Amino acid sequence: MKVLIVSDTHRQNMNLYKVLGMYDDIDMLLHLGDAEGGEDFFAEVAGCPIEIVSGNCDFFSNLPRERIITLGKYNVWMTHGHQYNVSFTFDRLISEAEYRNIDIVMFGHIHRPLVEKHRNITLVNPGSLSYPRQANRKPSYVIMEIDDAGEAHFEIKYLKAD
Repeated sequence: MKVLIVSDTHRQNMNLYKVLGMYDDIDMLLHLGDAEGGEDFFAEVAGCPIEIVSGNCDFFSNLPRERIITLGKYNVWMTHGHQYNVSFTFDRLISEAEYRNIDIVMFGHIHRPLVEKHRNITLVNPGSLSYPRQANRKPSYVIMEIDDAGEAHFEIKYLKAD
């Protein structure tokens, strides 16, 4: 299974369109908030099932604030993260994940990609495809693959400039 994980597109959808065009084997698209109304566009171009949560810039959105889904053997918690103070610390996010018996927390908001293990929880942030804030300032996303043995692997990817 191959999952495309994105966040913080802020209605600037061309980079997501480019990324989707780079793969013909995406099984699911996960968007971690701040789509700002891009949901209809995602459904039109994704070609696979989509799960989306709302972010702090998704005003008047009917999207859920959080989702817990199952990917393979993993309990995955999708949240934008702003409600858990992720700009300063991951402590509340990790504590809440432990309380909920979550294996993988996927969140956005900070516009910087990361894949880190904290205690028994994997934190995944794809960064931003529209407004990256990490040192290289390249739009980023994450590819999650679940192999034949059921193990999850994550790779941070950067979109190359035209």
